[in-house]
Amino acid sequence: MVDVTSQIDSVQRKVGTRVVEAGEASTVTVSQVYDTDLEDLWDACTNPERIPRWFLPVTGELRVGGKYQLEGNAGGVVERCDPPKSFAATWEYGGDVSWIEVRLSPEPDGRTRFELDHTAVPNEHWNQFGPGAVGIGWDMMLNGLALHLESGEANDPEAAMAWMVSEEGKLFMTLSSEAWYEADVAGGTDADSARTRADATLAAYTAPPES
Repeated sequence: MVDVTSQIDSVQRKVGTRVVEAGEASTVTVSQVYDTDLEDLWDACTNPERIPRWFLPVTGELRVGGKYQLEGNAGGVVERCDPPKSFAATWEYGGDVSWIEVRLSPEPDGRTRFELDHTAVPNEHWNQFGPGAVGIGWDMMLNGLALHLESGEANDPEAAMAWMVSEEGKLFMTLSSEAWYEADVAGGTDADSARTRADATLAAYTAPPES
């Protein structure tokens, strides 16, 4: 069972910029603290047998220089790995290449913080939809991880798909979109442009499936 408001409020979101080899890029950052230790969270994020329990089935070689593929989603190359603290990889989807970096750090109370950067050179898609286009997806990923760590069991993919089109799932995406709107404005986008982008993103996420 998802406490939608609590989960949305548990996540910190930030939109910023950085310079990469391809030029100035935009970075979306999500962060959440989980009630588990560093080693367990690292295993959840890097063990190919465990990743599908909360995210997506993954194939390939999860090592530096190895190629990976998430079922029905992005693939890429693992560029850096520093167990159990961080890893970085390319994120290749739909002909576009962006970059992700995951960092894990222990909290003073024994819990562990998960932090993810997703960096991309802005293109037409970014200009139209803004940070929520990837941010809502990462919010759903963080929720899946929270459910798995809480239960210790694998999440049911069919139940997850049904939840996404339920009223509760739509509320989750609405609140996530609003949070990304606020992060977009805080990152320097004017409010009108940020609102247009957030509304377009939410409409895309909540559109009825094609028959």
